[in-house]
Amino acid sequence: MPFSASRSTSAPFVAVAGLSACMLAQSAAHAGYQVAALDLFGDRDTRRYAKLWLDTGGSGLSIDRDKLQAALERVVRLPKLIGYVVGSGIEPHIGWLQQTAKLPRLIGNDADATAAVRDPRRFFSLLDELRIAHPEVAFERPERPEGWLHKAADGCGGTHIRPAENADTRDGYFQRVHQGLPMSALFLAAQHEVFVIGYAEQLCLASGTLPYLHAGSLGPVDLPAGIARHIDDAVRSIAARANLSGLNSLDFLLDGDSIRVLEVNARPSSTMALYERAWHDAWPRGLLAAHIDACLDGRLPQERAGAPQCRVAQQVVFAPAAFTVTRRFSDALFVDPVCHDIPNPGTRIEPGQPVCTVLVTGQVSDGRTALQRELQHQTQRLLQRIETSTEPCHELVDSHG
Repeated sequence: MPFSASRSTSAPFVAVAGLSACMLAQSAAHAGYQVAALDLFGDRDTRRYAKLWLDTGGSGLSIDRDKLQAALERVVRLPKLIGYVVGSGIEPHIGWLQQTAKLPRLIGNDADATAAVRDPRRFFSLLDELRIAHPEVAFERPERPEGWLHKAADGCGGTHIRPAENADTRDGYFQRVHQGLPMSALFLAAQHEVFVIGYAEQLCLASGTLPYLHAGSLGPVDLPAGIARHIDDAVRSIAARANLSGLNSLDFLLDGDSIRVLEVNARPSSTMALYERAWHDAWPRGLLAAHIDACLDGRLPQERAGAPQCRVAQQVVFAPAAFTVTRRFSDALFVDPVCHDIPNPGTRIEPGQPVCTVLVTGQVSDGRTALQRELQHQTQRLLQRIETSTEPCHELVDSHG
């Protein structure tokens, strides 16, 4: 049963929607908004920040179109709703969402701006026109598919990437594998101007047939001035031509002194959690508030933040085997400061599905290795908890945390 919206506050409502809405809900609540969260999980911390949670889950780990539409039709009636913000997983739905009447205002990129960077033919043609380097792409299966990947145009999180020789070729595109460190740049856009927030390293792992499953990120990362300027110029050119608004992220490969652009996520990225922690003094209202300011009022920050207060790393921990979340397990994660996206007691988690997100911080002077070591330690600690979480399912009551 979803939480009921409180009538005791005069703060405006904002809705947040995605595969998981926890990060957006937390940022919105921090900014002083009342929050309606629409996602698949209804995690315990999502419900802590949200006045209302609505289930939009479909088969597997996907968003159900009818449930999403019904949820948005419900939240449009909330008092003083300013609109809704989308996160990861909404990409396949942006077109019809903006063509459907009686829905809230979308606070973010419209369908054309999204297509400008998500339609591979348009996007890579734009990169070529702007002389921005990218791995070679093709729209027909290469004669020799070894060394090529197949990507769905509307996918996210690496679940849309497969070796070309194993791929269904009816949709999407092919991209040649290229060496380099996977990274991203988070930026705000408004009125053809941009504000680059920072750079992060992307953490990927191989899982089954998925060679590049997104598992987390580490940042902010310091880059040489020349490389940072190159990235910022690419961001500025792409955002202006695509007419992007609000928070977006550019994914790229860093290979020595060169970069190659992979894609643009035309919505808030999970890396915003890194920057809100690392520069908490610079973002007193959080980054979702900055996204809303950019989209609705065309406002961008005036100055880039100074040195970060800390470095941050986050990683999604996936279940090594199927298990049912016990009350004890959920409670232990709920009070653990490094754990986020906490599953409710009674949740059944299948092998390979996300359990929760581990987030750790370190001193700026500690360096990347120390931060990764702490992230690995906390991840292993969580996996050990999973292994010892064996209480029988019939002991569970109250599945809503």
